[in-house]
Amino acid sequence: MITVLPRLGLSAISVAVLAAVALPSTALAEQANVEQEKQVFEKIEVTARKRTESLFETPTAITSIGASDIDKANISNLDDIGKFVPNLNITRYGVGNAAHASVFIRGIGLQDHVITTDPGVGVYVDGVYLGRQMGSNLSLPNVERVEVLRGPQGTLYGRNTLGGAVNVITKQPGAEEVARVEAKIGSRGRLATDLYTSQTLTDTLSFSASASYKERDGVGKAINLANPEKEIGEEQEFSGRLALRWQATNDLVVTAAFDGVENESGQSPYTIELTDPLDSNDPFNGDFPLLDKSMLPNNPDDLATTVAGIESTDYSGWGGSVTADWQASDVYSVKFIASKRSSEYTGGLDDDAVALNLSEFPEEGGADQYSFELQLNGTYDSWDFVSGLYYFNEDGFTSSGPFVFSPWNTPNGLLNDGQTASFGGYGYFDINQETDAYAAYINASFDVTELLSIGGGLRYSEDKKEANALFPSFAARKYVSADFDEVTWDVNASYQLTRDINVYAQVQKGYQSGGFPPRPFGGPDQFAAFDETKAINYEIGFKGQVHENVSMMVAAFVTDYTDLALPFNDPTAGGGFVTIVENAGESKAQGIELETTIAITDDFSVRSSIGYLDSEITHVDEGVIGIGEGDAPALTPRWTVMVAPSYFHDLEHGATIAVNASYSYRSDMQGQSVTRASEHIDSRELLGFNISYTNAEGDMEVTLYGENVLNEVYDVGRLQQSGFVGVMRSNDRSEFGIKFKKEFWLD
Repeated sequence: MITVLPRLGLSAISVAVLAAVALPSTALAEQANVEQEKQVFEKIEVTARKRTESLFETPTAITSIGASDIDKANISNLDDIGKFVPNLNITRYGVGNAAHASVFIRGIGLQDHVITTDPGVGVYVDGVYLGRQMGSNLSLPNVERVEVLRGPQGTLYGRNTLGGAVNVITKQPGAEEVARVEAKIGSRGRLATDLYTSQTLTDTLSFSASASYKERDGVGKAINLANPEKEIGEEQEFSGRLALRWQATNDLVVTAAFDGVENESGQSPYTIELTDPLDSNDPFNGDFPLLDKSMLPNNPDDLATTVAGIESTDYSGWGGSVTADWQASDVYSVKFIASKRSSEYTGGLDDDAVALNLSEFPEEGGADQYSFELQLNGTYDSWDFVSGLYYFNEDGFTSSGPFVFSPWNTPNGLLNDGQTASFGGYGYFDINQETDAYAAYINASFDVTELLSIGGGLRYSEDKKEANALFPSFAARKYVSADFDEVTWDVNASYQLTRDINVYAQVQKGYQSGGFPPRPFGGPDQFAAFDETKAINYEIGFKGQVHENVSMMVAAFVTDYTDLALPFNDPTAGGGFVTIVENAGESKAQGIELETTIAITDDFSVRSSIGYLDSEITHVDEGVIGIGEGDAPALTPRWTVMVAPSYFHDLEHGATIAVNASYSYRSDMQGQSVTRASEHIDSRELLGFNISYTNAEGDMEVTLYGENVLNEVYDVGRLQQSGFVGVMRSNDRSEFGIKFKKEFWLD
């Protein structure tokens, strides 16, 4: 592990703070060509509030990362975005499946993936809610931008955006007449290709199409399998997207889109560390007496499993949507979005990580969802509004088997105190859930004067959930149902201090739906609903161009959570690894986020950002197990830092050399919400670079790139079990290579 920060104390963070203040990253804006890329402070427009507006005039904390900067920072998946946005951390545990992404914003997120759990941060593609953690680690070729909203988004986005929202906006058909070919070859067997075209077919019809393929060798091997399907950490994915845009009339545009992905990868790198049992007085303490350190592979990236197939994972998903935009009059517009999505996955972990059959959970799951949203929007001289009706349906399942949970598999089949094991061994579990979600909302803003604007919104949300489960400890399948509803709101005010600087203040209420526990191995009584979580966020901010060469965005916030739902894992109860979800009581998060950009010269600029977050449980309800006051949310670093300098040099005859570098830091954190030394995750630092040559015509680019150049290997998740802790290791190891891009302009 890189030890720069521990060795220098807070000096590196201090440098980052100074860089963020003195070298004020705003949004990482997209520039269309070399000349535009030098215009650091061109106007950036976002649609995060379901209306087009300037980034600096939007009264909320938002980062917009454009396609150009996605390329310069070597961002290929959604989890890479988590390295560059303040108070954002994206990680994965999800049965070792590379398609899984757990998004945490300001301490709110979800590590689990079982169908009865909902994320705390919403992920959207062109306004369509994805709904599942599995499949959220999107590949990002040919996107226009990614917008990250921080803080509860209870009015415009509604349910399950307690921490914020991530909206991926794809390139629209007809926006450019181009065919583009990209190829990448690099170390660790990296191969990747991207094909994209956007063309106008007639005066009213245009289309875009893209296809992407990528692969990379693994970092370890399944050493006890004769014919393993995949290496550990191996990557292989094919994805594609087709969009058709029809200008039906001067006032009506209809866009249809279809996308699909097939991911067949190796299990994410995983190992264990032996620890003391959680409860030595419990006869079912699961201390795994047969488990010995000598059984672990010398290479922690290798896996010693004897379960064929568990070293391989797959994910397949597809989706279709139709969006109709109708400008009904000079004042009113109507927008309708309909979508259908479907996904399936397989995965699983050999939790004990050795050749013995002690704790193994192969798993499969899937979900079908469809949604409809109807918006009525209006724009007047001094005010505007966005309103809508929303419906979402999801029907999905999670199942595992035959799984093994026999921690008491001692010689003679007896427990340490001589009792015969009454459960464990091979078994199956199955959970199914259907969700119907309804909402109605309105959000409006009013210009009181030329300098002062006020706004606010209101939303009613209702969820109806029906679930059933069968576990080894259940005498029969148990059926449950629950309804959840909430009214959420926001109010805000913004004031234009100067032509280029705005300040704002806002109060937001957010809501995360309640649900059912994912692993009630302890018996049917555990399969009971937990309540929804609510949050109120108080925030002030400052945005704008503070100097002709300096832009800055600052947000300071305090968020109060009530009935905060947190998972609690208990490996000592029942015939499997129990995960229940408890409404722990109350918690508070407070922090500050700073994003800045400075154009030092016409050719040299520095973007930087820093986030600070102090979050902890402030009150625990009576009877809550495991979680205590002072515990912090899982996977939530106190400090997040990014620095990204860029330099351009014009060559003779119009060609250009561009040099980009990036530094990302995430401080240490807890793997779970219960504070345990064994679940402590150390800080990590990542360095990358991108050196590109663009020809004079601007249609060809050759790039030398490096990712994680110092080969930092770090933990992305730690989960204490009785007698050992499971450790999910990073898979973004050092990689060096060459990228080639060629564009063919068709107009």
